[in-house]
Formats: sequence, C-alpha cells, structure tokens
Amino acid sequence: MSTLYIEDLAPGVERGLSRIITDAEIEAFAVASGDRNPLHFDEVHAEGTVFKGRIAHGILTASLISAVIGEQLPGHGAVYLGQTLKFRAPVRPGDRVDVICTVRDVHREKSRIVLDCICRVGDTVVLEGEANVLAPSRDH
Repeated sequence: MSTLYIEDLAPGVERGLSRIITDAEIEAFAVASGDRNPLHFDEVHAEGTVFKGRIAHGILTASLISAVIGEQLPGHGAVYLGQTLKFRAPVRPGDRVDVICTVRDVHREKSRIVLDCICRVGDTVVLEGEANVLAPSRDH
C-alpha cells in the first residue's frame, strides 16, 4: 500500500487487515511487554476466570490498529497522537481478528485526521476506539 496524504483523505476512507492471533505472537508480545499474566499462558488458571479460558493481551489486539495506521491509513510518515480503546470481548489464541479503520474527520489545516477503529472476531466487536493521527502532507 502507498501512503495516503492529508490532501487525499476524506471521511469514509477506510483500510484494514486480518490477522490470526497465534501462541507465538502472544509469547513474543509477553517478551516485548513483560506481561506474563497467567491469563495468557496457563489454561487451568484461565478456565477459572470470567473468560473461561486463555486470552490474548488486549493491547496485542490494539497493536493491529497501529499496523493499519503505520502501513495503510495514512501509512508511512503517520504520527500516532492518541487513541481511545474500549475492550468489548476477549480474543483467544487462534482467533482471526479483522481490523477496520475509517476516517471520521479531516483537519487539513493541521494535517490531522480522526479515525474510528473497530476490531472484530467474526461478528463480535472485541475492541473499538478512536485514533488521532498526524497525516503526512505533500506540502511538508
């Protein structure tokens, strides 16, 4: 994908990706973050929780939004300014997460965009939020 410049963006433009969350990714995220909560690694422990089984780190799922922003919308040159996140349901090892980011607002004078971000597993929304992003401009 090529970079989308602020001059090319309008409300309704969307990009996304799909990714299967693997045990290897959960392990790599734990190494990177230092979060080794047994909820992510110990099936016996996790079965005794409200989730009734192991789940992926919520921020691992959220990081897929960062991938869309940094690689597709707007892409290379984007600067992530802020993000709200609402975790709605768990993501489990082996789940396919579908991420869609949609431009809600464009502020050309400041080269900023607001994105609505939704992550789903099947028909279930597992995460939603809003991202504020500095988009690259052809003029700068």
